Formats: sequence, structure tokens, C-alpha cells
Amino acid sequence: MTAQTDTPAPVTAVYRVSGMSCGHCEGSVSREISGLPGVTSVGAVAATGEVTVVSAAPLEEEAVRAAVEEAGFELTGRA
Repeated sequence: MTAQTDTPAPVTAVYRVSGMSCGHCEGSVSREISGLPGVTSVGAVAATGEVTVVSAAPLEEEAVRAAVEEAGFELTGRA
């Protein structure tokens, strides 16, 4: 017998962020996005300008945009 759970599958979204050029930039963006409710993982890559976000539910793009701007960068859209 297997147990069923009502836990939804995690949601993965990839965003494009301009202005990241180093590990410090990646860390700043990751810290700000990690503070959003439901976010379980953030991976920022300066070389590609991509930020991969895993969350319990889909995030509002405006919330992600605000977090990226708080870090000093610009969200240019979804990858």
C-alpha cells in the first residue's frame, strides 16, 4: 500500500536577468528571490543571465521583478 499526498509538484521557472557579471551578482539576485514566499531553490548564472527558480506554486512575475530590482538588476523576461 502506498500513501498519497496532496503536496503539489514544485514549479520551475527560468528568468532572464540583465546586469549580472560575477558570483557576487548571482548571490545578490539569489538572496532576494529566495525571500519570496514559496521559493525553495534559486540558481543564478551570470554567464548566461539566467535565473532558475523552484517554488511550491507559480510566482507572480511582478514579485520576481521587484526582488531582482531590489538586488540592483533588471528582469527582462522568462527564458
